[in-house]
Amino acid sequence: MTRIHLPPAAQDVLREIGNIGSAHAATALSTILDHRVDMNVPLVELVEFDHVADLVGGPEEVVACVFLRVEGELSGNLFLILSISAAKRLIANLLPAVDEEAPFAAMEVSALAEIGNIMAGSYLSSLATLTKLKLSPSVPSTAFDMAQSLLTIGFLTGAESRGYAMIIHTQLASSLKDDHAHIFFLPDPGEENILLHALGVEVEP
Repeated sequence: MTRIHLPPAAQDVLREIGNIGSAHAATALSTILDHRVDMNVPLVELVEFDHVADLVGGPEEVVACVFLRVEGELSGNLFLILSISAAKRLIANLLPAVDEEAPFAAMEVSALAEIGNIMAGSYLSSLATLTKLKLSPSVPSTAFDMAQSLLTIGFLTGAESRGYAMIIHTQLASSLKDDHAHIFFLPDPGEENILLHALGVEVEP
């Protein structure tokens, strides 16, 4: 199986992209919550198809997901993933009387999609500014399912056929509650080189 090679310089640049993009997303989330949101150092790595869900608690962990397809001069998939309880508590900051034990009501799903849209917009706006690439995100879609099933979407553009994907993964954490949100950006196969080239880094094939 052919693999791309990510030298340290490329990893550093991609990590900085994730750092800046996630910082903007964290600021957007902090504004929604009205308190500080912390973030870890972004992880940039090649993840095998069968193991990507391990990053959010395991393949059978049921999670809430906001998904956006990114097109334009760089294509890929952007995910915001939260535990069900964290998603409920996040929505409760916008809507009154959210029942954390009940299924998601239509208004709650809409609120989660809007939160994801705001965070993704902040992430992609900073990415476009840094790379000078024109990016066009889709309308956000929401889903509630096992992590493996949801993240499989990110591989259906061709990564599944090569067995792995390059991801930029950041974890955000509320300063008041033990809640975490995960942001994944998965460039389509071959698109990672477009991203690196836009940032002035050339990678040997």
